[in-house]
Amino acid sequence: MSTSRNGLKSVLFTGLLLLGVAQLTAQAQGLGNSPYSSLGIGEVHGNNNITNLGMGGLGTAYANGFFLNSANPALLVRNRFTIFEVGLLGQSKKLSDNRGQNQQDFGGNLSYLTLAFPVTKFWSAGIGLRPYSYVDYQTTQYQRIPGTIYEAEYIYHGRGGLNKATLTNGFSLTKNLFVGVDASFIFGNITNDSDSRLLIGGDDITVKRSTLNSYGDVLWRLGAAWRPKLNKDWFLNIGATIDPMTKLSGSSVDTYQQIDAGGTLISNPDTVSTQSKGSITLPTQFRGGIVLEKSQKLAVGVEFGYQPWSKFTNLGGTSGGLKDSYSIGAGLEYTPKIRSSRYIDLIPYRLGFNYATLPYSIGGKQPTDMNVSLGLSLPVGQFVNSMTLSLIGGQRGTVTEGQIRERYFKIGLGFSLNQQWFVRYKVD
Repeated sequence: MSTSRNGLKSVLFTGLLLLGVAQLTAQAQGLGNSPYSSLGIGEVHGNNNITNLGMGGLGTAYANGFFLNSANPALLVRNRFTIFEVGLLGQSKKLSDNRGQNQQDFGGNLSYLTLAFPVTKFWSAGIGLRPYSYVDYQTTQYQRIPGTIYEAEYIYHGRGGLNKATLTNGFSLTKNLFVGVDASFIFGNITNDSDSRLLIGGDDITVKRSTLNSYGDVLWRLGAAWRPKLNKDWFLNIGATIDPMTKLSGSSVDTYQQIDAGGTLISNPDTVSTQSKGSITLPTQFRGGIVLEKSQKLAVGVEFGYQPWSKFTNLGGTSGGLKDSYSIGAGLEYTPKIRSSRYIDLIPYRLGFNYATLPYSIGGKQPTDMNVSLGLSLPVGQFVNSMTLSLIGGQRGTVTEGQIRERYFKIGLGFSLNQQWFVRYKVD
């Protein structure tokens, strides 16, 4: 019993420590400057944990029982321990355009905080907090004023994003058939600014137009999974999720102000317009996958996703010119020998590939995103605790057709803490 108490104290202490680190990291500037985040509600993070990122984003059909799966709520019931997970994500990127201009950027942020536990033999529940989307961009343009020798400077920048707090329930209908549901509260603010300044020297005045959009509402996800046994060691995993179309409530405030060359306000912000009640439309999202699994040894599979972003509407009721997007990923997870006295045999190794069309339209063309990933999980401590590392390298967009090319490298660090909470001990 004392060993169990010590293990529980260790998990709680480590969890609180990681929570503090994660909260500090959350104060960072997102994942760096991304011009694409100026469109729609910004760049959507997705639902994958660091473990899934290392294997091409696979998670809709496959779950390793020692790690949380946030992609498909139906698979939560496969976790038979209480699990607390923290994920941190950092990104370095190089942005390039067709004029030969380059920019190096770096950012990092909290990826998720999740806690899940078995309620009964057939039911597991969990709570989580993670970013839903982020906006982080800044671009500068210069244009000569017709009929004069002067230029005007235009700076467009935006910050903010949406977060989601999630309550998940997963149920086992039979030994191999699972269903689940996520209920997520989406909340956050996005600020888009446009600054214009006539460059005449000395007393240049900047005219700032700022739009603050605030959102808050509930988003649902339904999931199902089937895991038939093929023979003694092999299983087939099939899973699918659907996020129904949602009207996300929001409001907007548009303000105007003037600033002198020294940065001092010439006038207090003046409200141009307000919209106290409105909504944006988040289109339905579909995901499905199939994975072939050798129990506690090997898992290999593919996953598909589709979301008709052309059905998106903003607070003004317009589409914003977004396009339908799809993705395909492939990945594998391999563990040399789960029951071994050699530490290196206990490490799960992961490999993945992912290709997606982005929902943005630049010059009538949709940018694409292609990446490869590597990952592993290092067992820590006496219980089944792990530190997971995932590395992702890829490219989004090109330097042609007016697009911005982003070559990026992401580092994901995750901590999985397992413990047998809420289990009644028996005395032999």
